[in-house]
Amino acid sequence: MGALLAVCIMTGICLLIAPTRLAGQISPGPLARAHASLEGAANCVKCHGLKGAGSPMTQVCLQCHKEIGWLMQQQRGLHAREVRVGRKECASCHPDHAGADFKMVEWTEGAPSRFDHRKAGWTLEGKHTEAKCEGCHATKYRVGEAATLSPRKAGAGWVGLERNCVSCHTGDDVHDGALDATCESCHDAARWDKAPKFDHDRADYRLDGKHVDVACDKCHLTPRLKTRTNVEGERVPLFKPVPYKECSSCHEDPHKGRLSTKCSECHVTRGFTIIDKREFNHALTRYPLKGEHAAVACAACHGKDMSRRNPRFATCASCHADAHRGEATLGGQAVDCAACHKVEGFIPSTFTVSQHRATAYPLEGKHQQVKCAACHVARPPLVARLRMSSARCADCHEDVHGGQLAARVPAATCESCHSVSGFAPSTFGPAAHARLRLPLEGRHAAIACAACHGATRPGLPGWAATVALGKAKVALAGVDPSCTSCHVDPHAGRYSTPGGAAGDGTCRNCHGADSFRPSRVDVAMHATYALALEGAHRAIPCVACHAELATRGSGSTLVAAARGVPSLTFVATQRRTCATCHETPHGNQFASRKDGGDCAACHGIDAFAPAVRFDHERSSFSLKGAHATVACEGCHKREPVSGAPPGTTRVVYRPLSSACESCHATPPRERSR
Repeated sequence: MGALLAVCIMTGICLLIAPTRLAGQISPGPLARAHASLEGAANCVKCHGLKGAGSPMTQVCLQCHKEIGWLMQQQRGLHAREVRVGRKECASCHPDHAGADFKMVEWTEGAPSRFDHRKAGWTLEGKHTEAKCEGCHATKYRVGEAATLSPRKAGAGWVGLERNCVSCHTGDDVHDGALDATCESCHDAARWDKAPKFDHDRADYRLDGKHVDVACDKCHLTPRLKTRTNVEGERVPLFKPVPYKECSSCHEDPHKGRLSTKCSECHVTRGFTIIDKREFNHALTRYPLKGEHAAVACAACHGKDMSRRNPRFATCASCHADAHRGEATLGGQAVDCAACHKVEGFIPSTFTVSQHRATAYPLEGKHQQVKCAACHVARPPLVARLRMSSARCADCHEDVHGGQLAARVPAATCESCHSVSGFAPSTFGPAAHARLRLPLEGRHAAIACAACHGATRPGLPGWAATVALGKAKVALAGVDPSCTSCHVDPHAGRYSTPGGAAGDGTCRNCHGADSFRPSRVDVAMHATYALALEGAHRAIPCVACHAELATRGSGSTLVAAARGVPSLTFVATQRRTCATCHETPHGNQFASRKDGGDCAACHGIDAFAPAVRFDHERSSFSLKGAHATVACEGCHKREPVSGAPPGTTRVVYRPLSSACESCHATPPRERSR
């Protein structure tokens, strides 16, 4: 039967091939009238889907009921909360096959009027709680997107309504569209003729003072406004646009235009008879109040009872005492306050830097940025001292060096090291330093002054407690200029005593300020040492003889931070001979000579070969005749060196026989035969 049922669903002809009892088992009963178009076995799959197709019945329902699917996508309405695929199927609330008159919508509360509207996502409040369901769920109010997707085009319909007021109350807008469509920003659902949510403070015109107690219609139904009338002939309040910029928009001018048209320049909203003297438009008088004068109490000029109606105002002195007691002069003539001050405030003065250049002390550099009061200090009863000494820096500035230079540089000549462009950096540069005990050259020229003169000198010893650094925290006097006061001596004091190889006894004898290596020791200077550099020795690198030079320091050479400084004593442990550095290739052949086989007896210092100093005529065998043209190796053969690696040979110079037969096996006379 299962196979037969599958055929019936797929072909739609089960009633033709199956008995009536089987057809009844396929369809549990007639469909509701709303689904009558789906009657017949051929239509089963339109709702139930094909077996194994994997489509839950709820998804098939939403293919027809698109308005419900749209609401679920928007997370709106009852179905968005209740229906979930795999959680609650449509059929759980809307079963079918119960007859044509079966009602698909079952109200669990018993009737639509008892439905809890909060489930739909919109709580009924105020007058809405008294409305009939059909009063709102009517075709004319179904204006939402869901209504356009719904197959129901007439009748009550439960979907398609919107939650904004204008979707239902379009014709009830007494504002004729002049205000925003968000009715709920001012009104609630309790009653229409009140606006409990409206806050006039958020409107363009904030109510304060007496305006708070004025009835709304006093302003919004005033005869000055062009209002409309409703069907009953009643005037409808106008809320927008309402002129409010000037008081005259609502109030008559009792002054008839004799004063300003802006009532607010004299009056306040607390009451028409209350005059706000701070807002009084003094500009209408002969003396407009500007700057600080605008904040002066009226009684200060006009008296407590306002009896002084026309006080004098031609000059500042009419009201103000001379704070400078006659010191304020320009070109030798006393001037009014307005020459240097303005009504926006007595301080700062309007006396400019450019004007100051015409005085005995022109302002330059940093002095141009100094506040006037820093120099022109108050001196009771004067507000500010204008005439003051300015011949020396010390007239205003203290000696920040604590008197260190008092004996060397007069206190009045700060400008010898500083300029008005700024106290720091100092203008005391390498050229000026060259006049001292330590000229700044090489790398010293790039070192910051504080590295040697500062209060804290990284890598160098601290200052003694007796050294007065002053406020500048700089030591200028008593600084040791010797190299070893800052740097470790790698020669262990060997060259610290003047004379001989030590020169003047200072590092500068051999080293420059650009770098410690290479030194300035050249061939000429080396000639003053134990071994003069001559011949081929001139081309030999220093490290070839002085092996200690191969060691490089790994850290700072500053005395308080030195680490890894190599020892470079250059101390010779024995008399320097050729054999001290060079190995003889002759073995002991010349050891029996009076000079002990001194290399210099035969060889020069330019090159080992040829032996330029050797003279065969002074040997035991004079080269004469045919012997003079014989190559050396013709007589001096090479022989293996005993105890040396295989293949090592040397030339035999002595002992060597001088007899002819030692070289010539056959006498020349016999060869000629």
